[in-house]
Amino acid sequence: MALFSQTSQQGFQALLWKCHMFWPVSRCRQLFAASFSIPNREKMNYFSFMTSSSTALPVDPKETDVLPTKKRSEIDCKEGKGWDKKTKEVPEEKAHISSSVGAAKKWPMSHVLPRHKFSHVQPPEKPLQAEEWNKLREEFQFPEKFEEVMLNSMIRCQSPIDVAKSLLTHVARRNGDIAYNVLVKYLTLCVQQGQVSEICDVYDIMKARFKILESGAYTLLIKGLSNSDQWRMALTLLEEAKKILIPSRTCYESCIKAASRHQEMKLAFELYHEMLAKDVVPTLDVLQSFFNFSRGMKGAELQKQLFGILLYLRENQIYPHKTFMWSIKLWFESIPGENWKGNLTNIKGSGQCPVCKHQLEDSSLTEEEYSNLSERIIRDVIHGTDTFRKTSPEEFEAFQTFVENRLPFDIVIDGLNVSHVKSRKMQCENLSDAVNCLAKENARLLVLGRKHMLMNSSNWKREIMKEMQNKADFFFAENISEDDAFLLYATLRSGKHCRFVTRDFLRDHKACLPDSVTRHLFRKWQRGHQIVFFPSAEGKSIHFLPAFRYDCVVQTTGDTWHIPYKDVFEEKYSYQIPRKWLCIQRK
Repeated sequence: MALFSQTSQQGFQALLWKCHMFWPVSRCRQLFAASFSIPNREKMNYFSFMTSSSTALPVDPKETDVLPTKKRSEIDCKEGKGWDKKTKEVPEEKAHISSSVGAAKKWPMSHVLPRHKFSHVQPPEKPLQAEEWNKLREEFQFPEKFEEVMLNSMIRCQSPIDVAKSLLTHVARRNGDIAYNVLVKYLTLCVQQGQVSEICDVYDIMKARFKILESGAYTLLIKGLSNSDQWRMALTLLEEAKKILIPSRTCYESCIKAASRHQEMKLAFELYHEMLAKDVVPTLDVLQSFFNFSRGMKGAELQKQLFGILLYLRENQIYPHKTFMWSIKLWFESIPGENWKGNLTNIKGSGQCPVCKHQLEDSSLTEEEYSNLSERIIRDVIHGTDTFRKTSPEEFEAFQTFVENRLPFDIVIDGLNVSHVKSRKMQCENLSDAVNCLAKENARLLVLGRKHMLMNSSNWKREIMKEMQNKADFFFAENISEDDAFLLYATLRSGKHCRFVTRDFLRDHKACLPDSVTRHLFRKWQRGHQIVFFPSAEGKSIHFLPAFRYDCVVQTTGDTWHIPYKDVFEEKYSYQIPRKWLCIQRK
C-alpha cells in the first residue's frame, strides 16, 4: 500500500486514516498500541469519525440511502478538471461544505467568491508539517475551501504526490475524516502523474467508505488504471459502473485503448459497439487508435470491423483530420497478403479521381428521394414543431404565400448570416457584395432578411438596400424570428436545382427527422445544395464555393476507397466540405 508506507509522523497519520477504512476499531487499537506505544485513547480520537461527503453515499447497513444527484464535486472533478480561471459563481443550491459530522451545510451566498480569486494559490514545493498547513489555512480567506483550492492548485502545477499526501494526512488527523471531493482531487493528481499504486489505494478507501461512486470518480479510476499493467482492473470498474450509470466516453475509450494495446482487438470492438449502442459518441482519437493498433495484423473479422468504422464516418459525414487519414493509409498498406496503395489527391468539380479515374457518387437525389425528403422536412421539421421555428403561424403563412407567388428561385440567401462575413465592413455592404456576385449569371435570388435591415442605421444604409432589391426578392421577417425554416421551405419548394447560401450547418433540423434514412438523404441533399462562402485573404471580397455535383463522403467500390479529409482536427462540426481526398486502391 504505497500511499501509507511511511513510518514517520506523517506516515503514522496516514496509516491512522487508512486503517480505519479496513479494520475494526479493536484491531486498530491493537496495531497502533503495539507499533507506536501511544495511548489507545489518543489514537482512537482519530478513528471516531463519520463520512462527510455530500456526493457519494456512505455504506449504510440498513440500505436506507437513495441514489445521489449530481453535486458540485462531480462537476468540479469530472474528467479530472480543476478550478478554471474564468469568473464563475457557484450556484446557491450547490454552495455546500462538508461538516465534521456528515451534514452538508449551505454556504451563505455572501461568502461565495468568483473562482478566479482562488486560482493563484501557490502550492508548497515539499511536504509540510501540521502547524505549517494550519498556518496556510488560517491565512486563506475562506478556510472551509482551503483543501479543495490547494489540491486544485497542485493539479494545475503538477505538484509532487508527497506534498498532497502531507495535506491529506493533516486533514485526516485534524478532522478524523477526508471528504469525498477531496479524495477525488487527490485521485486526479495521482492519475495525472500515473501513480498506479496510489490510484488503487484511493479506490480501496472509496469502496470501503462509500456504497456508490459517481461518474467522475469512475472516469478517473478507469483512466488511470487503463494506462498501466492493472488495465484489466479498469475493465472490472467499467462493469461495476454500468450497474448504476452509463459510463462516460472517457471510460469506454480508455478501456478500448488498453485492450487494443494488448492486442485484444475483439474486446476493443465489443466495447466500441457497446458505446455506440448506448449513444456514447466516440472521438476521432479512439477511432484512429483502432487503425494504429491493427497495423500489420491479418484477419477477415478485423478487416470487416475497420471497414465498419469507415462506413461510420460515411453515415455521419465525419471527415478525418490529416493524422487520422495517415493512420488509415498506413493500415491499408500494412495488411499482409494484400496490395493496397494510397495516394493523396484533389478532386475537381467533375468528380473524377485523377489517381484511379473512378467517378465519385453523384450528390443528386432521385425524383422519388427528393419528393419524399421535401415532404418529410416540410411536414416534420417546418410544420411539425415550434422548437426550431421561432416564428408566428401568421408570419410563416405570409411567407409561404410570398414564395408561392414568386417560384421558382435559383438561390436562397440567409441575409443576416452573410452580412457578418467581414467584420470590418458595414453589414449591408457584405450582403450587397454577395448579391452582386450571385446575380451575375441572371440567377433568381431570394434574400431572407430581418425588419431591422429596413431601418436606416450605421450598418444598414437605405440606398444600398434599395439597390439590392432591384436585383433580388427580399422577405423581411420579424427580428426575433428563426429563419432556417424559411430557408429550407423556399429552397425545397423551388425544386432540385435550387441552392442555398448560409454558414449554418442546420443540425437541429436534421435531428427533427424521424429516421436514419431520411436524415441521410437530408445530409446528402445539403452537401449538394449548400453554397459555402468566406472572405478573401485581404478581406475585401467574398469567395463562393459552388455546391458539389459529387457526394463528399467516404465511399468504396470494394477495390477502391475514397476518403475526404481535412488538414486539421475540428472539434465542432463544420459546414465546410473538404477538398482533399485519400484514394486507396488494390492493385
